Amino acid sequence: MCLPWISLHGIPLYFVDLQDDLDDFGFEDYGPDCENMRITAFLDIPAQDNLTPLARLEKYAFSDNIFNRQIIARGLLDVLRDFSSNEEDFLTVMEIVVRLSEDAEPSVRTELMEQLPPIAIFLQESRPNFPMAFSDYLMPVVLKYLTDPNNQVRKASQEALLMLLDQDLIDQTDIENKVCPILLDLSSPDSDDEYKVEAVNIICKMTSMMSRDTVEQMLLPRFCDLCSDGKLFQVRKVCAANFGDVCNAVGQEATEKFLIPKFLELCSDSVWGMRKACAECFMAVSYTTSGEIRRTKLSPLFINLISDPCRWVRQAAFQSLGPFISTFANPSSAGLYIKEDGTLSIRPASEDSLTLECSENCADDSTRCCSEGVDKMETQQETEEPPMEKNGPQSSGQSCINVKGERVPCTDAGSPKVLSCIVHTAAPEIRGTGECPGPGMCSTTPIIEHCKDAFSSFLYWRPPLPDISQDLKLLQPDGEDGEDNTTRAAELCNAYAASSEIRKVLESLKEHMDDPDVQAQVQVLTAALRAAQLDSVSNHETRRTKPSKVTPSQEVLLSLEDENKNTSCFHESPEKAAELSKASSLQSIDSQDEMITANESMLEETTDLFFDDEKSKLQDIIPQPLLDQYLSMTDPARAQTVDTEIAKHCAYSLPGVALTLGRQNWHCLKDTYETLASDVQWKVRRTLAFSIHELAVILGDQLTAADLVPIFNGFLKDLDEVRIGVLKHLYDFLKLLHADKRREYLYQLQEFMVTDNSRNWRFRYELAEQLILILELYNPNDVYDYLRHIALTLCSDKVSEVRWISFKLVVEILQKFYANKENELGINFINELIVRFRHCSKWVGRQAFAFICQAVVEEECIPADQFVMHLLPSLLSLISDPVPNVRVLLAKALKRSLLEKAYFTSVGNPHVEDVEGAILTLQSDRDQDVRFFATAEPKQNSTDTDYCP
Repeated sequence: MCLPWISLHGIPLYFVDLQDDLDDFGFEDYGPDCENMRITAFLDIPAQDNLTPLARLEKYAFSDNIFNRQIIARGLLDVLRDFSSNEEDFLTVMEIVVRLSEDAEPSVRTELMEQLPPIAIFLQESRPNFPMAFSDYLMPVVLKYLTDPNNQVRKASQEALLMLLDQDLIDQTDIENKVCPILLDLSSPDSDDEYKVEAVNIICKMTSMMSRDTVEQMLLPRFCDLCSDGKLFQVRKVCAANFGDVCNAVGQEATEKFLIPKFLELCSDSVWGMRKACAECFMAVSYTTSGEIRRTKLSPLFINLISDPCRWVRQAAFQSLGPFISTFANPSSAGLYIKEDGTLSIRPASEDSLTLECSENCADDSTRCCSEGVDKMETQQETEEPPMEKNGPQSSGQSCINVKGERVPCTDAGSPKVLSCIVHTAAPEIRGTGECPGPGMCSTTPIIEHCKDAFSSFLYWRPPLPDISQDLKLLQPDGEDGEDNTTRAAELCNAYAASSEIRKVLESLKEHMDDPDVQAQVQVLTAALRAAQLDSVSNHETRRTKPSKVTPSQEVLLSLEDENKNTSCFHESPEKAAELSKASSLQSIDSQDEMITANESMLEETTDLFFDDEKSKLQDIIPQPLLDQYLSMTDPARAQTVDTEIAKHCAYSLPGVALTLGRQNWHCLKDTYETLASDVQWKVRRTLAFSIHELAVILGDQLTAADLVPIFNGFLKDLDEVRIGVLKHLYDFLKLLHADKRREYLYQLQEFMVTDNSRNWRFRYELAEQLILILELYNPNDVYDYLRHIALTLCSDKVSEVRWISFKLVVEILQKFYANKENELGINFINELIVRFRHCSKWVGRQAFAFICQAVVEEECIPADQFVMHLLPSLLSLISDPVPNVRVLLAKALKRSLLEKAYFTSVGNPHVEDVEGAILTLQSDRDQDVRFFATAEPKQNSTDTDYCP
């Protein structure tokens, strides 16, 4: 069905009931913000019906044609602008809006709802009685559409409501008496499931737009109930995802009293999606709690999430570990603070003494301020729903052999590494306790002696054990006493062999003490070594009477030596064997004593090494288990069981963790940082390269020189993807070094000119930008000797963007020379510019010379007399250049720059005539563009690059 033709600005159009035709006529462009035309302009043009514009509006608003009603709904803002001056007409329009809101077509209702926020803004600006008009006519429409049967209309009403709340267009009375009651009704237990989920989402988003008292009194109780909703997990998931925003809205007191118990329940929810959502918002929740709650309740809760059976929960927890640690930050202990512009700064010592007097509450409040400077952590959203994991982690199908020879499952509570103990004879209190030997090593099974087909760094490092079972069979003599001696010898041989092998392994593990799993293994092996020695001694004491001058350790080796002699000479006569045994025993006492002393010293040294390394990781800023878990993120096995990019997340949050711990606890992170810096993934090294300058601010100059400079040097020789991170903040890092250390990098700067891909011109562009800043760090002689050559090379780059920024670098170098009264260096540099660019065989070089001269004049980087003496003659000589592009740049330099300076316009200046004569010549040039730039007056906001090659 077609409407009668309607004229829009004299153009006859036929409107049909098709949305495609609407698009063809371009009505999608005629929105409320269109300045050229109003959608409802046809209401002002007299038609054949002889109706007034208001009557015509009512006619089309209730037409049988859907398209007409859509046009009216879309153009309501224009209609109100036309009729708002008359109160009666305005009320009539508002009544039409209310009637139009009852339209049966969902598309009309959607169009109407999308127009309500801009209509409300217009009414607030133009109507003195806006609150009453909005509350009586428009607010009921918004609330009614929250329960509309059409999903698209409901979505539009939800967005409109949040927009109105955000713009503070809804009166506080309406919020308490109209908005909150309907949301509470929609989120009640007996409400429709779909409505309930949508209402919960609105409630969570409204909390940040309302006053704290209103949220606590009206919405907080319902939110707590919804967190425990046992019917729909979608409701709990929405609550968990927005938990941090709600905590921030109600403040610390209400959070600790009402929300923390609910948060504990959500973190233990049976659905993994809830626990994952809690892990993602953990930092926001921690911000609004006191230090005591953060340390006593949230920290153990977070440790549970890190060891969650579901891999997706563990992944989210490890990604949030660094941000959560940053909430423990205390500026008084870190010695740093965040400026208003977001940059890190070192707090003076006088301020530190004042800050130390702050109370615990003050320290909690400062956590938010200090953590604002920490990089925000990105959280990966999984698009694929993983299968639910039941009964803990899925078994890999591997089996292990315990100390009793039984085959058991290889489970280690989420840790991929299996502790493989080589101790064949261990003390009972070590073998079967099931205690946790170290971080990430907890297991309900006894210590595993051997595991096939399971990766273990311990198994990888240790050498294979010799098989001595056949040797023991050969040592069996005849007789009852021989059997007893053989039994004792076998026991002692086993103990001695075990002790020897343990010492070898402990020696090999010294180089890998930074691995938390190795540390746990060293603990177990140290205890097992002591147990094996004590066990063998105690067993032998019951069988033999000790000599008065022989120690227990000597007794062990003496008995072992006796048995070895007995078994090695059992073919000799008993008398001769006894004599040999006695002589050898007396002669070997001294050597055995030295061996025991050496073995005990090595054991003490290994034990001290382990405990010293453990002590170096201790601090009192954050709970130690959190730091241990963070340090374990560099374990390669974590990539297999948690996330392949877990090392990248560790590197991303390391500056925030370092800021929290402070430079006095840098020893806790040093090994981890070095491990990340040598990671095989370039993305991990790239992340560190982009933040090394921030870490240098945190650590200070001494620690930077000792620990960061070697890593920085390694990044300089890395891939371009890593080097770009160093290059972008090269100035920021170098300025933190001492002058002598900084000077060592002068020669290395030219290495940035070499890239893996020559087409990576942005790398050279960034180098030029950094060199402009770096100039202030070096004296003029160093600039001339090292940086001058780089600048000239960049000025000849193939890419114009690199050349243009390099010209500015050349100007800054000249300014450096003349500002420091190094005129000789400046003259030498100018002469090199003339030789290299003015007399260049390529026109691009000569054009570059014209641009450099223009920039020198505009920046006034050298005295005018120096410019006239050394640069102006070469510049004017370009007037006869055969390439028009060169003459164009010359015309711009003379017309827009030189003649704008007072020096070249002063009376009696002999060089003015030369410049004006050159311009007259260019004005009569054969090229049209040259004549244009030589004649046209300079614009106020003209740029130097509006004519580029």
